[in-house]
Amino acid sequence: MFQQLKLTIAAASLCFITSINVFAADAKSTEPTNSAEAAAKKAAENKALNEAYQKWKANLPPEQQAWETVLEQNLGSFYFPIHQKEKVAGTANAWDYVKDDPKLPHVLLIGDSVSRGYTMATRAALKGKANVHRAPENCGPTANGLKKLDVWLGKGNWDVIHFNFGIHDRATPPSDYEKRLDEIITRLNKTGAKLVWASTTPIPTDTSKKQTAESVVERNEIAEKLAKKHGIAINDLFTFITPQLVTLQNPNDVHFNAKGYEALGQQVAKSIEENLKQR
Repeated sequence: MFQQLKLTIAAASLCFITSINVFAADAKSTEPTNSAEAAAKKAAENKALNEAYQKWKANLPPEQQAWETVLEQNLGSFYFPIHQKEKVAGTANAWDYVKDDPKLPHVLLIGDSVSRGYTMATRAALKGKANVHRAPENCGPTANGLKKLDVWLGKGNWDVIHFNFGIHDRATPPSDYEKRLDEIITRLNKTGAKLVWASTTPIPTDTSKKQTAESVVERNEIAEKLAKKHGIAINDLFTFITPQLVTLQNPNDVHFNAKGYEALGQQVAKSIEENLKQR
């Protein structure tokens, strides 16, 4: 009887081990088990996405293909895959190719991810009133602006250029920020466009990221001084949005919710329209 019990236990153990092995094999076929497999899976996904995007791009008119090439060269490893996914899915985004109406003025938006967030709302608000383009990347700090300004301006004959630098300069020494922004404004002025500087929207204090709310206030003061020095228009988004932060800005974040970007887009469109009338 004892011998029979041992055989029963052994058979049960074998069945259990077999089940575990089958489960492990099945899991291995669907989920990466180490960093190398995870990287290989990610690479395969990226390859499939790029192939789908390139197929989509190949069917575009030449001028639109050229714009997509500019985006490929400038959006970077974070934003470009997002753009690819949206284009393959047929979703509109801030970096859509803009087919100009020659009867309408040309507007360029320069700015960071907050600017990206309100681009589509601005474009919608100015539909039939202006061709609204945006720079082909998250423009980042003033140091990047000095390097990439010619790419952003392209061959556009701009009537209004609405621009902002601030959040990505929160750790830039104030003297460097002032010098770089002054040079950017000087170069933008040479385009002959009506310039509109937008103040940087508020950011929360975050000790883990070594950022303070005051850093943006300080840079807004510097930028405002330069705007007045150069005689350019000011769109004070900081003052506009501050009373509404609780409902329009994401908690503990520099970014905004959908209603926040809609409100900012409407304000940007209003400022642009006013300055188009002054040309």
